[in-house]
Amino acid sequence: MDAFTQLILLIAVVSFCTFQWLFHSVSPWVSSRISPGFLKLSHKQQIEWNSRTVSTLHAILVGLFCLYILCFDEAVNQDPVWGDPTLVKINVGITTGYLISDLLLIFYYWRAIGDKFFVVHHLAALYAYYYVLGQGMLPYFANFRLLAEFSTPCVNQRWFFEVLGYPKTSRPNIANGVLMAAVFFMVRIAVMPVYYSRMYSVYGTEAFYRVSFGGRSAWIFSSICLDIMNIMWMHKIARGCYKVLRSSQRLKAQTQENGKTD
Repeated sequence: MDAFTQLILLIAVVSFCTFQWLFHSVSPWVSSRISPGFLKLSHKQQIEWNSRTVSTLHAILVGLFCLYILCFDEAVNQDPVWGDPTLVKINVGITTGYLISDLLLIFYYWRAIGDKFFVVHHLAALYAYYYVLGQGMLPYFANFRLLAEFSTPCVNQRWFFEVLGYPKTSRPNIANGVLMAAVFFMVRIAVMPVYYSRMYSVYGTEAFYRVSFGGRSAWIFSSICLDIMNIMWMHKIARGCYKVLRSSQRLKAQTQENGKTD
């Protein structure tokens, strides 16, 4: 095992330990002081709160790193299959540690945060990242998938508002809901043509056939699996956003009518 591989392994282990520490110690301590409503939550809700707090921190860190790579890593952008994966491996190493940490928490606290879709999502991602970390292949595509993390903070914030008792028609909730739907669409749905057109551009090339059969299977299978779930989630988010906006409009109209009557 070369020195860089050992470094990536160390990054994944440190990432795992850090996210466990954030979940068990930092989030409860900080949340109880920032949000008084945290202490009023049930034990299950506090578990999910801590899980979502850690998820948000991971999404911001990895998402910004991903954006930097997409903008400035010329080696990866010029050769999406075999470009220098150094920065991508570091980013994926952080995500791998987080995913394993989150899977452990999901199984341990299944009654509170268990979700079969998240298990499938995490396992599909880890299966694909194994080839990135182990063989350095497909760095552009692995990093591109991490763009999706930019939607996570808004998704989590929606849950925070809900559990703290914010009405769905409140301004903060509506603003976050619209932003969530817009960002989710941009980073998970709208980018699909870009992703799959880049995949198609390398299909059948020498670089493509240098990727092992297992690597190609992981790449294609994981991409399709993740995007099917993204479409399902987008459908739910769009419906929810539409219902809230309609309810808000009705409430506003009723308020105006009552004002005229008075």
